[in-house]
Amino acid sequence: MSIVEAERAVRRVNFKASTDADSYYYTDGDSECAAPGCEASALVGWKPIAVDACEAPPLIGLIDTGIDLEHEALKGQSIELLNISKEPGSSSSLDHGTAIAALLVGRPGSMTPGLIPRANLIAVDAFSKGDGTADRSDVVSLVSALEALADRGVKVVNLSLSGPPNKVLEAAIEAAHAQGIVLVAAVGNNGAGAEPSYPAAYSGVIGVTAVDRQLNVYRRATRGSYVAFAAPGVEIRTAQSKGGSAVRSGTSFAVPFVSAAMAMMLANNAEIDAERLEKHLQDTTRDLGAPGRDTTFGYGLVQMTNLCSAPKTTPVPIVGHVSSVAPPRREGHQTP
Repeated sequence: MSIVEAERAVRRVNFKASTDADSYYYTDGDSECAAPGCEASALVGWKPIAVDACEAPPLIGLIDTGIDLEHEALKGQSIELLNISKEPGSSSSLDHGTAIAALLVGRPGSMTPGLIPRANLIAVDAFSKGDGTADRSDVVSLVSALEALADRGVKVVNLSLSGPPNKVLEAAIEAAHAQGIVLVAAVGNNGAGAEPSYPAAYSGVIGVTAVDRQLNVYRRATRGSYVAFAAPGVEIRTAQSKGGSAVRSGTSFAVPFVSAAMAMMLANNAEIDAERLEKHLQDTTRDLGAPGRDTTFGYGLVQMTNLCSAPKTTPVPIVGHVSSVAPPRREGHQTP
């Protein structure tokens, strides 16, 4: 049956159900850069000694591709990898998930140490190879992954991925946000004039863009009122599957900086809600571009100094999230 007929059939069974097409979502990283990597942590004021001063960070969730758990940067770290039900014989590549996991919890002293190496990470492999070579995840897989992480009690979820708007995914995002889960997502790599990318553009999700070492926005980053923060994401050296490291660029690689910042604030303030976390991070950012929040850099470059002592500020409503619905599109050109 057609999608319209299928939606009608669902509504006859349950008129309250959210129905939409099973859209595809892609990781927001690009292929290896030719230039050498830079020390991105210096841009955001990250220092291992400051992280060590925090209490134990909360449980962090990651929805991505598979992960090479035998990589020297990840071996022995507290990582649990969940595989949700996918099509028989389908599998994802390990490069993107390995890179993001290393940025978050890479072993200290390794070639690619992580931002919060003491954290416990629960990762969900929600991707598989599509018709081409790109890893992709559909709505069913993303929703299943979110539900699995919520059931495990994660407090922060890293979503280095993007795709079109979808009512079913939006409902799952709203449910996770209502449970107090902090959701951090890539704003997308479709360029300055592109439509908003999701789930970053949904209310309750923190959208992250990427900047280079000169604090210029990543040339392919999507822009819009939903951009909340900027973080290093150009020529980032991180782990690659089967050993070693690679230098990569994309809004995907900026997301872990904000996810880590949120986790650091929660370490000493477990009861603080997502809105107050975002407000405190907003107050400590380095403003870039036009004064105040703008569609390119959001509030500015995230800073990770003294985040463990984040105050319990008065809740402030976060405005500016995109509420319009853009037509679905495929993002097959977004190679991991």
